[in-house]
Amino acid sequence: MTNPEPEDGDSPRDTSEETDPDSAGGEHEEPLQWVTEDRENAYSCPGFSIVHEEVTLPDGTTTDFDYLHDGPSVVILPFTPHGDLVLIEEWRQAVKQVTRGFPAGGIEPGEGFHQAAQRELTEETGYETSDVYRLDTFEPATGISDAVFHYFVATDCRPTGTQNLDEDESIRVVTSSLGDILETLFQGDLKDGRTALGLLRYVVGDMDQISVSPPNGP
Repeated sequence: MTNPEPEDGDSPRDTSEETDPDSAGGEHEEPLQWVTEDRENAYSCPGFSIVHEEVTLPDGTTTDFDYLHDGPSVVILPFTPHGDLVLIEEWRQAVKQVTRGFPAGGIEPGEGFHQAAQRELTEETGYETSDVYRLDTFEPATGISDAVFHYFVATDCRPTGTQNLDEDESIRVVTSSLGDILETLFQGDLKDGRTALGLLRYVVGDMDQISVSPPNGP
């Protein structure tokens, strides 16, 4: 059995900030890391694959584990010169509804993260900019997937490019103020988790001071 081959648009995982798998538990904690004994592709389709692994647990137990392999993605928070956010409304077949969110997509072979962010922005929205900077990186579903989201902020975005959608993309481009999109999140109307995470990360990072307290008791 061989390791699963990356799908088109995949790119090597960015491990520049990764730490020892057991370091989070402290120096004297029992080890938590599993050992992968064997691995194969159980299923593949355009965009992702399902990986099947035979593993050994820290106590010596052997078992199997399946997860979704998805290449790294870029997610863009695009701001116009007037400070509005460029968003996409897209039909999502898995949840059978239109969702509103940030443009995003996979990384093509030989492409850097910044370059991918600029390309995806133009392909999905028709907006262009050269002002792009990294916001943060998250692993959104570590229990079932190795997906990694690399978030970028793009400023001075202008509709000077040409939208170039994939054949399976149904997208409408809209703009919104930051305050309005935050309000939809707080009202429970922004359902896309990838967008909610990036939006909250941006807002928290832009605050001068954060006051955090536990919820009030009953």
